Amino acid sequence: MNRRNWLLNFAVCLLGAQTPFASAADPEVVEIGFVGPLTGPVARVGKDLQYGAQLAIDEENARHPTVGGKPVKFVLDVQDDQADPRVAIQVAQKLVDDGVVGVIGHYNSGCSIPASTVYHQANVAMITPGSTNPQLTKQGYKNVFRTMGHDGIGGMVAGHFVVEQMKAKRIGIIDDRTAFGQGLADAFEKGAKEANGNVVVREFTNDKAVDFRAILTTLKSRNVDLIFFGGLDEQGAMLIKQMRSLGMNAQLFGAGALKSNAFLQIAGTAGDGTQDLEPGPALDKQPAALEFGKRYKARFNQDVELYAPFAYDAALAMLKAIHTANSLDRSKIVDSLSKVNVTGVTGQIAFDPYGDLIKPPYTLFQVQQGQWKSMKTLGGSGA
Repeated sequence: MNRRNWLLNFAVCLLGAQTPFASAADPEVVEIGFVGPLTGPVARVGKDLQYGAQLAIDEENARHPTVGGKPVKFVLDVQDDQADPRVAIQVAQKLVDDGVVGVIGHYNSGCSIPASTVYHQANVAMITPGSTNPQLTKQGYKNVFRTMGHDGIGGMVAGHFVVEQMKAKRIGIIDDRTAFGQGLADAFEKGAKEANGNVVVREFTNDKAVDFRAILTTLKSRNVDLIFFGGLDEQGAMLIKQMRSLGMNAQLFGAGALKSNAFLQIAGTAGDGTQDLEPGPALDKQPAALEFGKRYKARFNQDVELYAPFAYDAALAMLKAIHTANSLDRSKIVDSLSKVNVTGVTGQIAFDPYGDLIKPPYTLFQVQQGQWKSMKTLGGSGA
């Protein structure tokens, strides 16, 4: 063998010897599921949640994370449940089959409740950043958590507030008959009556309705001075416009779904005075939340719509649990998540034995001159 051929063979052998070491250094891809309504009427909320979770994943990957001493790269396995419980079950099973180590989602309580059974059977950790129906965690599943207070607390707080602080005398209630809206209205009615409030009429619609004039005419005839709406923001905006067109001066009050840019755009000046009790602290006054908003806009070229901070914190808690477990084993992650304690954008994330936040805060917002303004925070660890 001449010197030229010997050098060529040596170079090939050296390259072959180095290749396994290069491959071994490549990070393992770890999938975390995200699921929410990415199409349909509340798709903007679903995308907002997705982006919140994605920002947490991006920032974690920038730190070059390791699990079990090996480099990993976290990716979101994104699924659309279309806000449909039947689709939610299907995509939940797909995420389980895809091998995700945990799930951020769902948004709608009507989707989260049936999907949680699928995750429970596979022992996959699920953290919802938006589902607030108390029934979700009452099922007793050890793998289910949420990063905002549930309606059993929020509705009760709202009921007491309108009676004791707002001095409402004649209260009307409307709900959209979804798991979220009806459950929230039930809790509100219980809280109002517990505070000796006078609930004079309760009506219901559905989550596709656009004309509320027949219901409002009934409420107007009963001389209500406050209407509580258990439903989502776009319907709430149409409701307040129709209230004003009928000459109603009653206060519109919500809990956990009215505060959004969409409400302001649809309601216009009719929305002034509307109040909403939202889960979480006053994010418009929290330095961490304001900084989060800047990072969010820089990454996605849009402002936070509604619940992105809660999705960010859900992902933050999931990542913390994985690192504390130092494992990608689903069972170990579930166990670690039950003990997690991390400071997020929305406050301290730690769970009680049911998977609910410990001492969750709620903030009262009011529309003033076409903008949502935080008024006061109720409850929370400081209360």
